[in-house]
Amino acid sequence: MDVLAIVSFLGFTFFVAFVAWFATRGTDESSAKGYYLGGRSLGAITIAGSLLLTNLSAEQIVGLNGQSFSEGVLVMAWETLAAIAMIFTAIYLLPKYMGSGITTIPEFIQERFDSTTKTIMSILFLIAFGIVLLPTILYSGSLAFSTMFDLPTVLGLSQSGVIWVCVWSIGIIGIIYAIFGGLKAVAVSDLVNAIGLLIGGLLIPFFGLSMIGDGSVVDGWSKLWSSNPEKFSAIGGADASIPFGTIFTGMMIAQMYYWGTNQSILQRVFGARSLKEGQQGMILAGFVKFLIPVIVVLPGIIAWHLFDGQLSNADQAYPALVKKVLPGAFLGFFAAVLFGAVLSSFNSLLNSSATLFGFDLYKQYFNKNASEKQTVKAGKMFGLFLAIVSMSISPFIANAPDGLFAYIQESLGSLSVPILAVVTIGILTRKVPALGAKIVLVGGVAMYLISQFGMKPIFVESALAEAATKGIVDPKQLGLIKAAAYPHFLHVMGILFVINISIMLVIGKISPKQDEYIPKITQEIDLQPWALAKPVGIFITLLVLSTYFIFR
Repeated sequence: MDVLAIVSFLGFTFFVAFVAWFATRGTDESSAKGYYLGGRSLGAITIAGSLLLTNLSAEQIVGLNGQSFSEGVLVMAWETLAAIAMIFTAIYLLPKYMGSGITTIPEFIQERFDSTTKTIMSILFLIAFGIVLLPTILYSGSLAFSTMFDLPTVLGLSQSGVIWVCVWSIGIIGIIYAIFGGLKAVAVSDLVNAIGLLIGGLLIPFFGLSMIGDGSVVDGWSKLWSSNPEKFSAIGGADASIPFGTIFTGMMIAQMYYWGTNQSILQRVFGARSLKEGQQGMILAGFVKFLIPVIVVLPGIIAWHLFDGQLSNADQAYPALVKKVLPGAFLGFFAAVLFGAVLSSFNSLLNSSATLFGFDLYKQYFNKNASEKQTVKAGKMFGLFLAIVSMSISPFIANAPDGLFAYIQESLGSLSVPILAVVTIGILTRKVPALGAKIVLVGGVAMYLISQFGMKPIFVESALAEAATKGIVDPKQLGLIKAAAYPHFLHVMGILFVINISIMLVIGKISPKQDEYIPKITQEIDLQPWALAKPVGIFITLLVLSTYFIFR
């Protein structure tokens, strides 16, 4: 292992830790506002950096580049279309959320419906964090470090053994950051790591294209484009991971859930010192999100060009490319940045889990008279418990059949559809009762699980069995048969979203809420919106749409 790489890794890692400590030394982390919302003192730049790093971690970088290695630029939809959801959230949802002075999304649900509905939603969020998101963050980071530094050889362990060591090492460090640092420590370290990740992330395609073009980035791009034209079509076929039609159904539902209702994302914005700062931070992050495919998609295509047929696992494409193209000093720096990104997403989710448990569950069901210090302490202890659970689950994700990123998105579909439906109805209507929300939160999850893990395997196995009797063995044909056997999970999300919305509206018509919901308005922060939010948002939206004309 290169000594220079180790020195640069340790140097940048300690630098980030020092900056986070220095910036938060005056914040009272024992108070709820200080620990959970950073004292409502976050500015636009810090919010944007924290949003990007909370979202952009190893599971995103490794997983999406693995998908682009297999399928090409069409997977950019997960990134570019996110910008539209972020703009909608900033312009339309943030004024409603921040105007009510809430700390968590379930808190809004309690105001709109009732405490039991809030409890159900909080539990769903915690399940998503503990079983899906936290384990995938740890696994993807561990896979990246194992491949980049050839840790099985260095440590003399099997690949699975190295994954276990890395998962628990990263997890323990993340616990120290999140459980004992609070939101401001997380957000400040996010900002520093965001800058490093953008710089380091751009170095990968730069050096990769230079290698393809024998020292010329321009020649490398030209050669990559002409040699792999099939990788530069954004229009996915029926057997693709993102068929083009899904962009208009479940894709936008998944994006709106993540950016418009996800506690771990919105908590960064709720910590803003004003609505204007929150909107600026989210829209700035949306613009950068539009550019992110250069970091999370293009390297996968470069890896395909360089490693075609040499990798046993598509999710190894990105770390293998990093190891191949980066000089030692840059490798250590980028490993430190990636390490920071993993920690960022991990401890952001832990901090949000502590918030959800402390605010939404502990005070209601365990200690109604708990002080702020007791609530924060209980949240920290629950975060520690959830971290241990996620570290225990994480190594088994290596067995996911369709790759890391597909596992994340399909698993989250069970929660994102009903949660988004309830929040949407909660905002748009005033008479739909809590009963409708409860039925959808429980029934919506059940419908998705039955569809994807009950009905889908039966239909797919039947179609493949019939293909076998006809002697069909061509992988392309089998892929099309499998895709045609059952609707894509994003289409299923779109269908179930309409069903969930309809259920709530029908219940609201049959048994309307007796006391009409009236949103409260707080004066806790400045609610003056950013005057340029709409024109800047429209400009970014047009940029996103233009990519589908370029890569059609």
